[in-house]
Amino acid sequence: MEVDDLQLEHFGIEVPFMNHIGLQSISLEGDCCRTHLQLKRNLVNSRGDIHGGALMSALDFTLSVAARAHDLSNVGAATIDMSTHFYEPAKSNVDIIATCKRRGKSIAFCEGEVQDENGVVLAVARAVFKLVSRT
Repeated sequence: MEVDDLQLEHFGIEVPFMNHIGLQSISLEGDCCRTHLQLKRNLVNSRGDIHGGALMSALDFTLSVAARAHDLSNVGAATIDMSTHFYEPAKSNVDIIATCKRRGKSIAFCEGEVQDENGVVLAVARAVFKLVSRT
């Protein structure tokens, strides 16, 4: 998927907040979703690292895409629970990689991580989503 600076849609849906933080949709292959977040001044904390809230928002969205990857057009995902663990500060652009580990009729379990430009894992997350019909 080719990415523009301002995406109107992310994996089939419009998500204005993801546009606001500059999240770029990269790929969706099977149950694995990849996104990219650039280090920008408006996303940093007092130390100049990407703010944890921005990383959690990017993780939540990327995980939710993995949760609904089996039927992007007809299924939405509402976060039930998400836990995040931060290992190191995000001092550069990051990639977010998420995979759906198990999906039932109405619940999906997903795991993901944030990696820096060198592939170092900076944060990990697990989330549970309620799958909801878009029709």
